[in-house]
Amino acid sequence: MTGKIITVSQQKGGSGKTTLAAHLAVAFSRPDAPVAVLDVDPQGSLGQWFEMREQTLGEAKTGLVFRTASGWGARREARSLVRDHHLVVIDTPPKSDLETRPAIEAADLVAVPIQPTHIDLWAVDPTLAMIAKEGSRSILVANRVVRRAALTAQVLAAVQRLGHLVAEAQLGNRVAFPASMGQGRAVGETQPGSSGALEVEALASEVARHIGR
Repeated sequence: MTGKIITVSQQKGGSGKTTLAAHLAVAFSRPDAPVAVLDVDPQGSLGQWFEMREQTLGEAKTGLVFRTASGWGARREARSLVRDHHLVVIDTPPKSDLETRPAIEAADLVAVPIQPTHIDLWAVDPTLAMIAKEGSRSILVANRVVRRAALTAQVLAAVQRLGHLVAEAQLGNRVAFPASMGQGRAVGETQPGSSGALEVEALASEVARHIGR
């Protein structure tokens, strides 16, 4: 079996990379479609989430395999994992080309979370430039979206004009996301059928189309 690799990357800190990575991993995980998560961020937030998941669900019931790597080792580890997993999701650090580039190079698709603020819009260029240099495909994901806000509409319109693929599905600015992460879960597990859960399902379906799953 040869799977696919999704790298979640954004040079700006605080963009919601780990939350997006965890939610995509859980959304794709099935008993007949194993998913691995690879934490390349030295901060280790995804690892902390996974440890909480083990405590909450039990080590044998996480539905995921977890690994860590750094630098060029991320590319090697991802390519090793993808031989035995339907999907590998990589969480990368901000402000670190050395740690991020190998993970981007290995990716079938790079998901770039972007919040609807001008600061986030200005900060996304280095990430997109790195992705282009490595020849990888990308999809911009609007994250922590405040509905019906004039600024949101303004910034998201500017995001569309960047000329890159933008996901139609958006993740709202909901307390349910960080609350579920604090339990080692995803919002679809803590609040199934909720607006947040439906947003993740829509995004996962869209991502699946782009990676051929």
